[in-house]
This record gives sequence, C-alpha cells and structure tokens, in this order.
Amino acid sequence: MSTAANAASPADTPLTSRRQVLKALSGLLLALFVSTLSSTVVSSALPRIIGAVHGSQTQYTWVVTATLLTTTATTPIWGKLADLFSKKTLVQAAIVFYVLGALASGVSQSGSQLIAARALQGIGVGGVQALVQIVLAAMIPPRERGRYSGYLSSVTATSTIGGPLLGGVVVDTSWLGWRWCFFIGIPFAVASFLLLQRTLNLPVVRRANVKIDYAGATLIAAGVSVLLVWVSFVDNSFAWSSWQTVVLVAVGLTLLAVAMWVETRAAEPVVPLAIVRQRTTALVIVASLSVGTALFGVTVFLSQYFQLSRGYSPTEAGLLTIPMMAGILIASTIAGRLITRTGKIKPFIVTGTALLAIGLAGLSTIDYKTPMVLLSVSMLSVGMGVGLTMQNLVLTVQNTVPLKDVGAASSTVSFFRSLGGTIGVSVLGAVLARHVQSQVSQGEVTRIAYGDATGRVFLISAGAALLALVAAVLLKPVNLRSSLDLPASEPDPGERTSSDEETAKTGG
Repeated sequence: MSTAANAASPADTPLTSRRQVLKALSGLLLALFVSTLSSTVVSSALPRIIGAVHGSQTQYTWVVTATLLTTTATTPIWGKLADLFSKKTLVQAAIVFYVLGALASGVSQSGSQLIAARALQGIGVGGVQALVQIVLAAMIPPRERGRYSGYLSSVTATSTIGGPLLGGVVVDTSWLGWRWCFFIGIPFAVASFLLLQRTLNLPVVRRANVKIDYAGATLIAAGVSVLLVWVSFVDNSFAWSSWQTVVLVAVGLTLLAVAMWVETRAAEPVVPLAIVRQRTTALVIVASLSVGTALFGVTVFLSQYFQLSRGYSPTEAGLLTIPMMAGILIASTIAGRLITRTGKIKPFIVTGTALLAIGLAGLSTIDYKTPMVLLSVSMLSVGMGVGLTMQNLVLTVQNTVPLKDVGAASSTVSFFRSLGGTIGVSVLGAVLARHVQSQVSQGEVTRIAYGDATGRVFLISAGAALLALVAAVLLKPVNLRSSLDLPASEPDPGERTSSDEETAKTGG
C-alpha cells in the first residue's frame, strides 16, 4: 500500500451542491468550448488561410491533422496525470498551452510555421478535452451524469459545428481577417482559467513513485505520424511500390510495435492494455475511431465542398452546416435527459451509429449539383448520430471499469476518438487531393472534380460508420452507477482493498 497521504487543502473539498457544480461546470464548459472550437474554426477559412501563407493542398490537410495528432498523443498523458495530481492545476495548464498555440498560429507567416503552431495548440486541446470528462466524473454521480453529459455534448456540438460558421464570418470581415480565427478564442480561454480558479475545488490525491509513460506516448505519436506522412505523399510524390513506401511503412509499423512492447512493461502505461482488452472498452474504442473519423471528416471537407464545388463564401459555407449542428444539439440534449431517467445507454448508442451510417451514406451520393434538401437531411442525420454517441461512449466505459481506472479509461477512449479523427482527416484528405488532381489533369472542371471527390470521401466514412454500428450492437447493456467515481484514497496500482469496495458502494 502507498504511504503517501492525501494532500488536500481545506479549500479542496468535494462539490456538494448543484449550485457549486454548475459554477465549476461553467468554467469547464467554457474551456471545452474554445478547445473544440480551435479544431473547426479554421475549416471554412482554410482555403483563404492556405492562400495567404502560400501553402499546398497537403498543408491544407495538415493544418487540421497537426492539431489532432498532438491532441491524440497527449490525451492519455493528461488522463494519467489526472489520476495522480491536482485536476484543477492540470486543466489550467492545458488552457495555457492552448493560448500559447493560438498566439503562435495567429502570427504565423508560412504553412510550416502554422502547422507547428497548431501542433502546440493541440497539446492544450488534448488536455482540456480529456480532463473535462475526468473532472465531471469526480464531481457528479454517474446516474446524474447523463444530464451533464448532455451539456458537454451541446457545447461540443456548438463549437464543433459552429466553428466553420464563425471562421467564415471572421475571414469575410475585412477588419478582422484570417488571423483572428486563432486570436478569437484567447479571451474565452483566459476567462475560463480565472473562473476555474474561483470555482473548481476537488480533493487532491498524491501517490509516491509516480512514473509517466512518456516513451509510450512518444512512440505512438511517432509511429502514427510516419504512417500519416506516407499516406499524404504516396501516389503523388512517390509510387506505392517505391522504396519510400517500404521505408515509411516499415518504420511506422516498427515504432508502433515497439510502443506496444513498451506499454506491456510500463508501470503507468499511456494506453493501459488491460483496460483496452476488456470487451466493452474494445468495442467502444472501435466505435470511437469511426465517430472521430466522421465528425472531423464531415466538418473539414463539407466546408471545402461548399466553397470550391458550389461557389459559396466562407460565411455561407458555415451557415449551410447548421442542420448538422441542430442534429447534435437536439439529440445530445434529449438523450442526456433520457439516460439520466432510465439509466440505460446502449439503445442510444445503437441508434446514433445507425443514424451516422445513414447520413454518411446520403452524403456519399453528392456531386457539384446535389439538391440542398438531400444535403441538409443527410447532415441532420449525421449530427444526430454524433450527438447520440460521442459523450455516451465515454459514459459507457466510465460505468464498466473499476473506479480507480476511470481517469485512464476515459482518456483512452478520447485518445482513440482523436486518433480516428487524425487518421480520418489525413487519409480522406489524401484521397480527395488525388482524385481532384487526377480529374483536373484529365480536363474536368475543378468544381466538378471537388464535388465528385467529396462524395467518394464520405463513402469511405460511411463504411467506418457501419463498423461502429456493428460494435454498438455487440456492446453489453450498461446501467449507470449511482456512486461518485472518486475514491477517498488511492491504493497502489493493481490493488483493490475492501475499503475501496466500500467506497464504491457509498460514493466515497
């Protein structure tokens, strides 16, 4: 057993009243809003941004991918740190990383500088998105968490789908310009930092001999990066059967294999394989990969489609995505309340993945002259699918793993959802770029080529959504717990004492 005592100060007392919870939640939601906004606010503005910094089509994709990649790599580290140190301090540190990355992005002078700055910003985004879920689990009993998860889904929906609209307005406003797509979130981030300083007070549990698996996180990020670089350039800068392909694929797979080996031996693995191997967690991970691919793929490539294939302005492109935003808001809000009332999660996830697949199948049929009614119905279906699945997949895992593993399990699911978005945007972007290049070289008009290519991209996404539906159907039914996921004390890794069992029953 660890001899380290709880190091909670008098101010670090659990939140007991609904008013206290809502005050703290307001700061968390504001941080979540700006961090998620950073991933999509550039979507509508990207054609203008890439032109301003003289970037290429590959850099177009990597401006988004860089943020998603560092978000993916750092999410599990933030989650593990939350099991060991002050959650409040960690959330505030993540906000600082976000602000530094936003400032660097806003002053970038080239495509390479912008990609590097976006990678820095992703570190903060990964921390906020993982830690908000973990802090929520520490404050609110699971049976009540469905209502609050609905708030999280609504905020995520507003920032994710509203991002392209906001970015379009900013870039179309002459006295603002594209740099304000990055600067605009900074005041909100500072406000959330100060609000959390005043309202968020949680017990701090410290353990001796803490080991953070930096090696595992670095190897995973490096392996994924190498494979994404290969996907971005293969069949363009070099052939599928070239020596570059052999080297990049071999290096990427080797790095990932070594990462898995490291994870089996790490004292505090960044991706706990024991958790990943559990049936429910494994199925949730499969579904999360697909949801991540759909969410980020749709937001990035629909905005490009509306501008380059249909001729709309950035602001108009953002407005045209409103059906998807409405779908997420409506579905997440209603589902959150029903889950709190019934305690059941699986029916909503199954319904959500089915709607996601249907909506993406509809989008896979689009071209440069598709009726807007079909586009709107398909986007609404996709939005409702995301709203019913995204937060509820995390909630499912939180209610199946031991209380001591909630932080690691939550961040692991977020990790794979971000990984799905990272791989999805990179792979789908490469497919789109090659198809457009091929069609234009054959004399096809650019807007026609972009319309056809976007439909092909969503056909691939629909296949991923079907895989998520299969995983959802195979999930075992899960009922919400009625206790807090915050044990009063923490045993050594691998141990679970009778006092822990009592904590689980009484809510700590």
